[in-house]
Amino acid sequence: MSYGATFPLWRDAAGEAWADYTRHAFVEGMRDGTLPREGFLRYLVQDYLFLVHFSRAWALAVTKAETLDEMRACAATVQALLDEEMRLHVETCAAEGITEAQLFAAREAPANIAYTRYVLDAGHSGDFLDLMAALAPCVLGYGEIGARLAAEAEQTPYSDWIATYASADYQRTCKDVGALIDAAVARRLGPLPEDSPRWPRLCARFETATRLEVDFWAMGLSA
Repeated sequence: MSYGATFPLWRDAAGEAWADYTRHAFVEGMRDGTLPREGFLRYLVQDYLFLVHFSRAWALAVTKAETLDEMRACAATVQALLDEEMRLHVETCAAEGITEAQLFAAREAPANIAYTRYVLDAGHSGDFLDLMAALAPCVLGYGEIGARLAAEAEQTPYSDWIATYASADYQRTCKDVGALIDAAVARRLGPLPEDSPRWPRLCARFETATRLEVDFWAMGLSA
């Protein structure tokens, strides 16, 4: 799969943290069906709350954008999160007797607070690129994980989750976000972004968000 030119550079710069995230025991448990159900439900509840803040971060990106194309792309992502991705969480939890009102009122886990506030702070204290670097591991990492698990997994209790992130709609979102990032980097850093003095900070933003993803999976396993 290809999500643009910038994403592979940031992914490589994250080093071992990327494999720790995308091949975490939680992920592999979804692949082979061994993930305990209570751990998955704990993750889903927390991920619902995460997506609320994630949507706010993408809305913040609209205010940080410099072009109408950037504003439209970020606004479209907010809509996809609120109207599409969160539906999986609501429907799965409803089948387990957890209402959407209960999801919204759930208490945030420390790992969730750490991750979501880091992303929002990246946007408030930095610019559009800082925010994109902090947002990218979730959007594009889930696309990579979903595509791999769809190719490798047999029928498991988590097939719906896998199908959501392997779907053509979600993969198209990943490609659109990758293109958005590439254009934003070229616009602000020029044709050789790796030569920019800002590049190491953007890589660090991406790597930190990736490590926070690892902690998010671990939170599910601690249930």
